[in-house]
Amino acid sequence: MDAVALVPAAGRGVRLGAGVPKALVRVRGRSLLSRAVRGLLDSGSVSRVVVAAPADQLGPMTREVHEFGDRVHVVPGGGERTDSVRAALEAADRLVSSLGTVLVHDAARAFTPARVIRDVVAAVEHGACAVVPTLPVADTVKRIDSEGVVAETVDRSLLRTVQTPQGFTAEVLREAYGAAEDAATDDAGLVERMGYPVRTVEGDTHALKVTSSFDLAVAEAVLAAEPTSAAELSAARPDVPVRPPEEADSGRNGDVS
Repeated sequence: MDAVALVPAAGRGVRLGAGVPKALVRVRGRSLLSRAVRGLLDSGSVSRVVVAAPADQLGPMTREVHEFGDRVHVVPGGGERTDSVRAALEAADRLVSSLGTVLVHDAARAFTPARVIRDVVAAVEHGACAVVPTLPVADTVKRIDSEGVVAETVDRSLLRTVQTPQGFTAEVLREAYGAAEDAATDDAGLVERMGYPVRTVEGDTHALKVTSSFDLAVAEAVLAAEPTSAAELSAARPDVPVRPPEEADSGRNGDVS
């Protein structure tokens, strides 16, 4: 059974300083939102996506995902991330008669590899009620006291950073959000409060979260390292005609094969 993905995209992206909601920030001609949604659908494990957008940005965000047709729906989000996920989940319940696996994915993690998405969905389908992709902590971690003095060096061998998409059975996610009384930045955290086990799968460094201008620069570099399609190049530079690779190669250095 294919999963349904919820994408809370109502954040204003103040730290990024782009002047537009973070989900609408473009990387080489395509918005983070469009890239995140395409990644979910192209994974082969997600059949439908519900985007929770700022109420005053429904039009722009709907246009960003227009290419995906009726597989993507845009609904008004809320003031907090928790409100946006709840709104998207309620919309998904109306759109799909019997929800099975539900993913919650940050639009800011627009370069998450398909492997991570598939692994999360597979883990839920094989019996886990909640799953998160994680990475080992690379840096040394110190715990400090209230005065800013190091109290101890923490054993990082069991510490993990958490990414998205996070996967859940629909029943458990509904229960967690039904009981949530305050804002949360991590959906799995709400499930933990209910006493349910949260399983982990291996994450990926490409699933970086674009939060600052530095992150955006890293995202540009990551994308630049990948082969550029004619469609992406055209979107990024509509003023420059794009030739097929074989045509471009034939005129390189004046040589004609």
